[in-house]
Amino acid sequence: MKGRFITLEGSEGAGKSSNLLFIEQRLRRAGIDLICTREPGGTELGEAIRDLLLDHRNASMLDDTELLLMFAARSQHLHELILPALARGQWVLCDRFTDASYAYQGGGRGIAFERIAQLEQWVQGSLRPDMTLLLDIAVEQGLQRAGERSEPDRFEREQGGFFHRVRQAYLQRANAEPSRYKIIDAGQPLEQVQQQLDHQLTQILDTWQKH
Repeated sequence: MKGRFITLEGSEGAGKSSNLLFIEQRLRRAGIDLICTREPGGTELGEAIRDLLLDHRNASMLDDTELLLMFAARSQHLHELILPALARGQWVLCDRFTDASYAYQGGGRGIAFERIAQLEQWVQGSLRPDMTLLLDIAVEQGLQRAGERSEPDRFEREQGGFFHRVRQAYLQRANAEPSRYKIIDAGQPLEQVQQQLDHQLTQILDTWQKH
C-alpha cells in the first residue's frame, strides 16, 4: 500500500498521548510500516520551536508570531520527515497537524481562517491528511483532566472561553469534512474510547487495503 497520513487532534485533556500509543500499536499489529511524530516538533528545529511556543514565560508572544512559528516548524517537519516517509511508502501518524492551527490560532485566538488557509497552501501545497481522528471532549471535563497532570504550559493557562472556541472550531471543520474526520467521544472511559478508535481503524484499513 502507498504511504498514508493520519493525524490525531483534540484539545487539552482529550487523552491524545495514551490514545496515540494505542493507534500506533494497532497499526503496527496490522503490519503497517509506520513513523509516529508530533506537532509542533518532529525535528530538532521543530522541537526547539515547540519549546518557545509552550514556555509560559513567553506570555507576550503575539498571535501572528505564534501562528507563523507553528507553520515554520511545520515546514521543517514536512520536508525533513513527513514527505520523505510518505514517498518511501511509510505511513505517518502525527499528534496534531494544521487542523490544530485552525482550532487554536483560528478559533482560540480569532485569526481569520482565510489567513491560515494561505499559509497552509504555501507550506503544504496539496498535501492534506488522509484521515483525522478527533478526540472530542467537553471543555470542563478536559481541563479537569489536564489539571491533574504537570505544570500548565502557555496554552493550558488560557481561560475556559478560549478552549470552547477551540472545540467549536474543531467540530466545525469535522462537520465540513466528514469523509476525512472521524469524531471520537473522548469523554468516555479509556477502554470505550479505544473501542471507538479500533472500529474506525478497522474500517479504514479494510477500505485502504482494497485500493
